[in-house]
Amino acid sequence: MDNLGSWNAFVQAAEYRSFVAAGRHLGVSPSAIGKSIARLEERLGARLFHRSTRSITLTPEGSLFLERCRRIFCEIEAAELELSQANEAPRGRLRVSMPIADRLMMPVLSAFMRAYPDIELDIDCSDRLVDVIEDGFDAVLRTGEPNDSRLMTRVLGSFRKRLVGSPDYFARMGTPEVPEDLLRHHCLFYRYPTTGKLQLWPLSRDGRDVELDLPATLVCNTSAPQIHMAQEGLGIACLPDFTIMDELRAGTLVSVLDDFIPFSGTFRVLWPSSRYLSPKLRVFVDFVAEHLDLAPVRG
Repeated sequence: MDNLGSWNAFVQAAEYRSFVAAGRHLGVSPSAIGKSIARLEERLGARLFHRSTRSITLTPEGSLFLERCRRIFCEIEAAELELSQANEAPRGRLRVSMPIADRLMMPVLSAFMRAYPDIELDIDCSDRLVDVIEDGFDAVLRTGEPNDSRLMTRVLGSFRKRLVGSPDYFARMGTPEVPEDLLRHHCLFYRYPTTGKLQLWPLSRDGRDVELDLPATLVCNTSAPQIHMAQEGLGIACLPDFTIMDELRAGTLVSVLDDFIPFSGTFRVLWPSSRYLSPKLRVFVDFVAEHLDLAPVRG
């Protein structure tokens, strides 16, 4: 318990970057904070802070130890809350951010609301890259690899990118057989809302990227216009297969050049590691992982 007290003093000093503010938060004097951390450094045999007359900054050893301490305190908090809430039914407001993937997510969310009527869902549908913690979300659903060490994550499934167009379009324009054939086709592009850059089509041959300056007939920042224009026979779009499952199964869209698109992505749910997994968040994560349909579609 003495160790926990000194670790807490260290964490608060690191968070506030001040012995004075840490002492004020814990209700002790700045000198008590300083002495506690000095004893901790002596016990560990490592310096945790660089000290000056105006500020303190973490050493590399201090940064490493801070992450360990945060995890320990999160586990303690989670254990206490899990025990105290073990018999509570999941309830309350749950704020979730997810990409605009209506046909993938809406059936799952509808089933979740029926299963847990006491949970109030607050959904933010956007392709923009949100800051989970700063923007106050309980969880986010996203594609790609996580790059924020403050977040916990669970893989929900994988997907493939597909180049698709309508049967009528390919009957008129011809079916591309190699990536270079795309240079004479109408290409429907996606623009990332955050960066404003066009999404590159992940073309590859013999393990090497194929870079082409493809003609852009349409540029938009959501997938719905791409799907609609492709079905209308106006061009070829590059889309995650989970956004066009119904069209592929129905044959209104068909994919081409599958052998030249090895890229597969990952769909994940992420939540703040500093936040205990409350009953409402736990059931949401488990429910989405169980019911999300990311089965590959041939076509």
